[in-house]
Amino acid sequence: MRQNETLLNTRPNGITIEEIGDEHIGTSYDTPLKEDAFAMDDELKMELIEDKFREIMEIMGLDLNDDSLSGTPRRVAKMYIKEIFSGLNPANKPKIALFDNKYKYNEMLVEKDITFYSNCEHHFVPIIGKAHVAYISNGQVIGLSKINRIVEYYAKRPQVQERLTVQIANEMKEILGTEDVAVVIDAEHLCVSSRGVKDVNSSTVTAQFHGKFKEEATRREFLGYINTKK
Repeated sequence: MRQNETLLNTRPNGITIEEIGDEHIGTSYDTPLKEDAFAMDDELKMELIEDKFREIMEIMGLDLNDDSLSGTPRRVAKMYIKEIFSGLNPANKPKIALFDNKYKYNEMLVEKDITFYSNCEHHFVPIIGKAHVAYISNGQVIGLSKINRIVEYYAKRPQVQERLTVQIANEMKEILGTEDVAVVIDAEHLCVSSRGVKDVNSSTVTAQFHGKFKEEATRREFLGYINTKK
């Protein structure tokens, strides 16, 4: 049995899960997805997850005949597909409309303190944080609420904070057709605060600076805005 467990826990590169431990490694810019990730419709996925989660609960010894627990497998399945992991499905990607910059506003626009909820892909526990997104228009502008929608879309999937930061920045660059984009994320990882080391005071900060935001003065201006208290 121990030999089988070792084989199951060994990755293709020969490193075991035990050797990785709690290290938050990242593998790619794109969220790792199977080629047939969307071959099933959402209803079938929920049915399968419901069955599997019921099995997990039974393995843990929970009595699913109890009124409080009987509906949990279905609730979890619906939550996974329709809510907290809905950003996996490209069909849920927000539709973004751009507008001409008729005001000729050529300074940076900053949308700060965008609250998001994501989940660590290593333990499937919450990441809760704030995203700060800025850009300098090259002739077009984006509706403010759409910036929040972009953050929400990429957050609603199993994530690594570094990848989330890059995905938001790249999406903004592609939509706006400009390199002048910056993203800073400050988040608490419950895989750190509620388990493992159980450090409830730490947070993780990641950043992406592109175009003019690589210039020290522009970057300092942006950081000054997001550090200003309301």
